[in-house]
Amino acid sequence: MTITQPDLSVFETVESEVRSYCRGWPTVFDRAQGSHMYDEDGHTYLDFFAGAGSLNYGHNNPVLKRALIDYIERDGVTHGLDMSTTAKRAFLETFQNTILRPRDLPYKVMFPGPTGANSVEAALKLARKVKGRESIVSFTNAFHGMSLGALAVTGNAFKRAGAGIPLVHGTPMPFDNYLDGTYPDFLWFERLLEDSGSGLNTPAAVIVETVQGEGGINVASADWLRALSELCKRRDMLLIVDDIQMGCGRTGAFFSFEEAGIVPDIVTVSKSISGYGLPLALTLFKPELDVWEPGEHNGTFRGNNPAFVTAAAALDTYWADGQMEKQTLARGEIIESHLRAIVEDHPASIAEYRGRGMVWGLECSDKPLANKIAKRAFELGLLIETSGPESEVVKLLPALTTTPEELDEGLRILARAVRDCA
Repeated sequence: MTITQPDLSVFETVESEVRSYCRGWPTVFDRAQGSHMYDEDGHTYLDFFAGAGSLNYGHNNPVLKRALIDYIERDGVTHGLDMSTTAKRAFLETFQNTILRPRDLPYKVMFPGPTGANSVEAALKLARKVKGRESIVSFTNAFHGMSLGALAVTGNAFKRAGAGIPLVHGTPMPFDNYLDGTYPDFLWFERLLEDSGSGLNTPAAVIVETVQGEGGINVASADWLRALSELCKRRDMLLIVDDIQMGCGRTGAFFSFEEAGIVPDIVTVSKSISGYGLPLALTLFKPELDVWEPGEHNGTFRGNNPAFVTAAAALDTYWADGQMEKQTLARGEIIESHLRAIVEDHPASIAEYRGRGMVWGLECSDKPLANKIAKRAFELGLLIETSGPESEVVKLLPALTTTPEELDEGLRILARAVRDCA
């Protein structure tokens, strides 16, 4: 693909230096539909990034777009704080009937601010309020957001340093297979909990991702998650599952923890819950934990009515018949087979592949190689990002609606990018 130098002057002179994704993809995007994005010069890019997991149903999904346009054209409520609206009622009823009841999940639904970090902050705040304790346990290589509370339970040193103040009341523990199976799961955690001289205050909660996305596509096994859930029950700690990036069907089932057969006390949901890329977040929790006083946790944009409309349409369209999970798992097998071939073809450059459903990663033996592969993929018309503590993992997050033909095309581009760079 030949790319002319775009006019980036206003971005470089007016926008903050904090911008990041645009540095890896130096073009000006103009349109997007399905699994494709188009820049202002007419170049087409196959999108295996999907808004960092916020576009599970693709760009400008026609069914969701129609619902949103109809709602706007009839002057439906756009901003409503936490007032009762017809859009909120439709979403709550659809979410309850399509997602919660079929899974026998009794959760209450809270709308914090509209981002994943808002949901995490609400979850941590609620856990501390319920248990009357301050300490939260998280895991190595975790990522839970960029606000102060979320950063305190995030592992990445670069992101933590941005806080500018001490990040307290959070204690990291080894994630699944962090020690390569050298020690039994939770040996260190249990020892600290039972030793009054360990210095670990009894935690209010444990927060965990079933698949660490930003941490490098580290997949927790179902056995490990079950053991963690049992440990939390035995030690009187709440279990929080951060399903912001891996929920809404990314790993197959609607919630990523379903495969393990556990029921977390609190679940954070955002990114693709709106279905259309509109800001929306939920904090779900068991009814007995609903100890909030009215207005004790609020936010001006906690009731995003246009997002309620597209979220309800997404649930009706993709989750009413149970087919989305089967489709995602089948397409995940296509991805896995391609990645296996890439690893076999480049054993000296690519250490391993790993993932679940439609989230996968290629870990590079030479860590800078991952960014080189992502850059070359962009030149070839494929949008992918990197993850891991040193950006050493090539990360794939295609929309769940990506067709087998599009998957094959994108994975062939990826294979070529690896060949060109390895």
